[in-house]
Amino acid sequence: MKTSRIVLYGSGVLLVLWLLLTSAIGIVAAEMALHPGRRVEGLAQEQLARSIATRNHAELSEVSITAADGATLRAWSIRDSSGNRDVVILLHGHTDNRAGMLGNAELLLRHGYAVLLPDARAHGMSGGEIATYGAKEADDVRRWYDWLEQAEAPRCIDGLGESMGAAQLLASLRTSRGFCAVVAESPFASFREASYDRLGEKLHAGAWAGRTLLWPAVESGFLYARWKYGVDLEQASPEDAVAASNVPVLLIHGKKDTNLPPRHSEMILARSAARGPAVVLWEPAEAGHCGAAVAEPAEYERRVIGWFETHARR
Repeated sequence: MKTSRIVLYGSGVLLVLWLLLTSAIGIVAAEMALHPGRRVEGLAQEQLARSIATRNHAELSEVSITAADGATLRAWSIRDSSGNRDVVILLHGHTDNRAGMLGNAELLLRHGYAVLLPDARAHGMSGGEIATYGAKEADDVRRWYDWLEQAEAPRCIDGLGESMGAAQLLASLRTSRGFCAVVAESPFASFREASYDRLGEKLHAGAWAGRTLLWPAVESGFLYARWKYGVDLEQASPEDAVAASNVPVLLIHGKKDTNLPPRHSEMILARSAARGPAVVLWEPAEAGHCGAAVAEPAEYERRVIGWFETHARR
C-alpha cells in the first residue's frame, strides 16, 4: 500500500510539473507567433516592383488604409488602365512582405490583371502590434476589398495568397463574399491545427504529439493570447470560412510540403464537400511549401489564370 501511494504521489507530481512546463512552452510559443520577425522591404525590392510595373506597361503607386483598430496598412497597387478591369489581391506568407508576391504579380500583369500587394499587419511597413493569422486580418482583407471597389470599381476582385496569406484570404471569406474567385496555396486548415504541427515538430513528431502530449501547451497559448491581447485565435479557421462561403476556391498544396502538410488543404476540401466543384484541390507531386510555380510553372499558370477567367463576371 505504501509503495502504491508513493507511485501515485510521484505520478501526480510529474503530471503537475508536465502541465506547468507545457503551459510555459505554450505562452512562449504564443508570444513568438504573435510577434513575428518584421522584414521591411528595401530600396532594391521597390525598384524591382517598379521595373516589373514598367515592363508590363503599368504604374505602381503606394496606397494605405486604416484597420479597425487604427493600424495603418500599406500596399503597392500596380495597374494598367488598358487591362481587363480585374484586380487580384496578393497576400504574402509569414515573416515575409509584399515583395514576396512580385513573382505572382508579374504573372498576373502579363495576363492583363491589376494587382494589389499589401503588407500584412505586423509585417513589412504595415502597422499593428501583433499578427493574428486571420483573426484580425480577415477584416483587414475585407477593408482592402472595399477600398478597391470604391477606388477602382473593377469588374472582378480576385484573391491569391500563400501560406499565412492564403489562410488569411480564406478566413476573410466570412465577410468578403464578393470575391469572384480565390486561389490559396499551402494554407493551414485552422491555427489550432497548425499549432499542433508546430509543437509536434519540437518533439520531432507529428501533429499527434501536439494533440496529445503537448495539448496543454496549445490550450495555454490560446488562453494567453485571449487574456493578454484580447485575440481569439479560434477565429483563424479557414476551413470553417470556406465551408460557409459561396466564393469559388482553388486550393494548391504540394505533396512535398513539410512546413504545412497537404492534409491541411485536404481538411479544408473535406469540410467543404457539400460545395462540390466550387472548391477544388490541386496537389502537385514534386512541390514543397508554396512551390507549385517552381515545380510546375506551366501548369501553375494554366490553373491559376484559368480559375480566375472561368469565374470572371461577364
